[in-house]
Amino acid sequence: MDKLRRALSGEESNSTGSADEESGFASQFRDATTLGWTSRIKGFAICFGLGFLFSIIGILCLMIPSRKGMRLFALFYSIGNVTSIASTCFLMGPWKQLKRMFNPTRALATIVAITFLILTLVTVLVKSNPNTLLTLLCCLIQFLAMIWYSLSYIPYARDAVLKVLNF
Repeated sequence: MDKLRRALSGEESNSTGSADEESGFASQFRDATTLGWTSRIKGFAICFGLGFLFSIIGILCLMIPSRKGMRLFALFYSIGNVTSIASTCFLMGPWKQLKRMFNPTRALATIVAITFLILTLVTVLVKSNPNTLLTLLCCLIQFLAMIWYSLSYIPYARDAVLKVLNF
């Protein structure tokens, strides 16, 4: 568990054992503003749970028989995805999360997910009469891109999926 905590928080083992070498305002500010491991886990769980809840609320909004239901679906579903992605910022910090999102292995999935997240919102918020099929297509592509993005964090998961799909 300590190894996972160090990997996610960006700590590296120091062979000299001199953790007090770093001093000054910057290190004091960082120490004062960083969360402890249990606070990070709690923040991650709460944020991820809220993202999941928003997505479920969005799916339930599909039962509203009007264009308003489609708007609410797309809005809550997209907010749920953003909240779920933001939850990982608690584990590794926002800057490190952004760097990892745009690593070469997951940059395409990140760009596709963000693009279709924005397109989803544009299709329902800009037009007074949103196109249901276009909105659902944007949400589907957004969902698939998020799955592909998430699989990039699991070693060999993408290879396994491609092998199962015979690609």
